Amino acid sequence: MPPMTKTSRPARFLVLVLGGLAMSALACPATAQQVSREQDILNLRLGQRIRVDDGTCPAGQVKEVSGAKMAATGIVRTHKCIPRVAGKTRPETTRQAAPGN
Repeated sequence: MPPMTKTSRPARFLVLVLGGLAMSALACPATAQQVSREQDILNLRLGQRIRVDDGTCPAGQVKEVSGAKMAATGIVRTHKCIPRVAGKTRPETTRQAAPGN
């Protein structure tokens, strides 16, 4: 059996911190990029999805532009309206009148 090597406390701490950062990076969901005009999208990559809030979709929806496939001229874009993510707007809270008013 090979002898166990001793590691210093700072080295162990560094390994734990780096491991924790790596795990948190993997656990965070990917957030989609959002722009207000489709002209603001400069370099769309294959498979990339960008939300465009330009008012062209019905209420409660936002346009999603995605890089669909490669063509001789570059990336072919597709457009579709998708539901707006919950939590964007806050619901109005009703205040109750104080007793005696």
